[in-house]
Amino acid sequence: MSSSTSLTRRRWEATRLDIARTAARLFAEQGTSAVTVERIAGEAGVSLRTFYRYFRSKEEAVAPLLGVGAGLWQEALAGSGASDPREVIPDLIEQVLGRGGSGGGAIARMRGLLQAAAEDPALEAVWQRVNHDSERQLRLIIGSLVEDADPLSVRLLAAAATHSIRIGLEHWARSDDGAESPAALASRAFVQLSQGIELRG
Repeated sequence: MSSSTSLTRRRWEATRLDIARTAARLFAEQGTSAVTVERIAGEAGVSLRTFYRYFRSKEEAVAPLLGVGAGLWQEALAGSGASDPREVIPDLIEQVLGRGGSGGGAIARMRGLLQAAAEDPALEAVWQRVNHDSERQLRLIIGSLVEDADPLSVRLLAAAATHSIRIGLEHWARSDDGAESPAALASRAFVQLSQGIELRG
C-alpha cells in the first residue's frame, strides 16, 4: 500500500469515527428520536452528502463504536495462540472490558448508547448485527486456534463468548452505577454459558 493510499485510508477512518462519536454522544444525551442526520452531520463538521457516503442512516452511524470492543477482543484472542480458548477467554474479557484495559474508554462511552438502543428498534438492530458479525469472525479465530475442532462446538463457544459480552454490557448499561463491572458480568456469564462445550469430539 502506497503512503498516499495509506494516508487517504487513515483520513477516511478518522472522519468515519468522528461522525460515529458525534452520533453516539447525541443519542446518549437526547435519545435517537430527537436527533436528525442533519444535526449529526453539522456537529461532526461534515456535509449531508459526506455523511451518506459513510452511513446509510443515523443509527448505522454508531456501528464503528459498537464494534470497537469486538475488534479488540478478536485481535487479543487471535494473538493468544491458545490451543484451548476457554482457558484464556475470561482473562481476555477482563483486558478488553476492564476499566483499565485498552477498551475501557470506549466501553464507558457505550453506556448511554446501549441505553438508547433499548428504546430504539433501529439502533438495537445495528447492535445485534455488530454482535452477529463478531460471532462469525470469532468462529474463524477459534477454528484456527484449535486443531481438529468439532465445528458445532466451535460455533457454540463463539456464541457463548459473544453473547456473554453482549449480555454483560447490556446488563451493566441498564443497572445502577454501583453494579458489577461489565467485565465481571461478562466473565460470569461466559463461565455459565460455556460449561459442557467440548471443542474436540
